[in-house]
Amino acid sequence: MTTSALNPSRPLWQRLLIRRLKFLGIVAALLVVSLGGSYLFAPQWLLQANSMREAMNAQLEKRSVQAGDTQWVYYEGGQGPTIVLLHGFAARKEVWLKVAPMLTAHFHVIIPDLPGWGESSRIPNASYNIDSQVARFNDFVQTLHLQHFLLVGHSMGGAIAGVYAAEHPDDVSELALIDSFGLNFKENDFAKEARSGKDPFIYDDRAGFLRANALAFEHVPNIPGRFIDVFVKDSIKNRAFIESTFHELDEDSQVLSLQSRLDKLTMPTLGLWCHDDKIIDISALDSLRNGLTHAPAISTSVLNGCNHMPQMEKPQEFVQVLTSFALAH
Repeated sequence: MTTSALNPSRPLWQRLLIRRLKFLGIVAALLVVSLGGSYLFAPQWLLQANSMREAMNAQLEKRSVQAGDTQWVYYEGGQGPTIVLLHGFAARKEVWLKVAPMLTAHFHVIIPDLPGWGESSRIPNASYNIDSQVARFNDFVQTLHLQHFLLVGHSMGGAIAGVYAAEHPDDVSELALIDSFGLNFKENDFAKEARSGKDPFIYDDRAGFLRANALAFEHVPNIPGRFIDVFVKDSIKNRAFIESTFHELDEDSQVLSLQSRLDKLTMPTLGLWCHDDKIIDISALDSLRNGLTHAPAISTSVLNGCNHMPQMEKPQEFVQVLTSFALAH
């Protein structure tokens, strides 16, 4: 077969084509072996590569800056009005990558890892409760010279965003709170576990990872096992920080950190919730709406078919609601 394929009697173009196909076959085989090896022995590389691909697709660049006591790592890209997106507890900036391409098409988007999380720096034994993070976020805003921006916060990031907006109303043009922590809501199973001192976000095996994801997602993402191992390893590495921060946030002053400041919010405010949120019950949306006594405009939206992560489970609907809110003000 090989001799026949390379027979000089064949036209030159056929011989060149066969050689090219063989070369491509060898390259493909090497790629398969390489990717397979990476999946087995270094799956974190593949996860990092995928995040880089998604960021590039969204026209985001990864940057870093020293602001206050923190080396902040953040994504930035797009042109137009500025939107800053703050992630939640035990999360990182990558949770926004599904919605980022739709936002950078119309907005200047900034997505940081909050201090202590992701790639941003962490100070041993320092406080990372809502008030401490608000002070750090102010350092970030001042360092980047941000003014008159739409501030979006999810879960824990919602409490940080809301408290910041209450304390620095001149900087925030509009506020969007997504399934936000810091509000009064009907006690659910998650809240009962938290009050008992149990941290459901702590896990040390694949089964624990899946249980934690079932709390946050209506439909748990199908993630290959070796990728789950990366998240498990990261959870074990950061266990002490996750536990200490979780217990800080369980203090009464933190649980209602946003609720107690709602009357200080003087900018248009959006509350967006998943109807079946198992972590922050949807009754928090009523607490938000009733407490906004000085906001010039109040918008609320409820999405079906998601749990606690609308930006990941319902990205198009999420962007549609957020964009409509931004353009209306």
